[in-house]
Amino acid sequence: MSEVKNILLVGVGGQGTILASKILSRGLVDAGYDVKMSEVHGMAQRGGSVSTQVRYGEKVYSPIIGLGQADILASFEKMEACRWIDHLKPDGVIVVNNYEIPSVPIQIGKADYPDGIIEALEKKAKTTTLDAMGIAKGIGNPKTMNVVLLGALVKAMGITEIDWEEAIRNTVKERFIDINILAFNKGMEMVK
Repeated sequence: MSEVKNILLVGVGGQGTILASKILSRGLVDAGYDVKMSEVHGMAQRGGSVSTQVRYGEKVYSPIIGLGQADILASFEKMEACRWIDHLKPDGVIVVNNYEIPSVPIQIGKADYPDGIIEALEKKAKTTTLDAMGIAKGIGNPKTMNVVLLGALVKAMGITEIDWEEAIRNTVKERFIDINILAFNKGMEMVK
């Protein structure tokens, strides 16, 4: 692959965006790609925005994805997808978790959570929407929501030939390996 692919993962602090990016990067590196990853925590510990940028290919010179350059936008929270959509290529793909985390202004009654986010995203790009939290709860661990979304992202990108189980084994704590592999596979099943 001579072309560099750009993946933007966005969410809110505490959703596991960075762990998902580390698993993604590990799998890509193990598959022989040159990979660069950049992460921005912002006010993540206070429920603020988190973004990670993963670029991979034969040779990657920078970890930064500019406006209009992301091949795929994976959003762990749907309002974050709107916040970052300008980074998506015109023919880019969105994988979005149909999940809401109210910001502070919403929590204190100064604003309302916007309606119609998924519909607005669908007008902008090919969009796969999934209930990653519902899936994670269904397998017994809501904290695996991030890996459910990662599985969907991998399937949407068409990079399923990589040994993702090994990447998970080499990234998460031993006691969480099996549940995360299950979460990953459930996420892959959600993308047709």
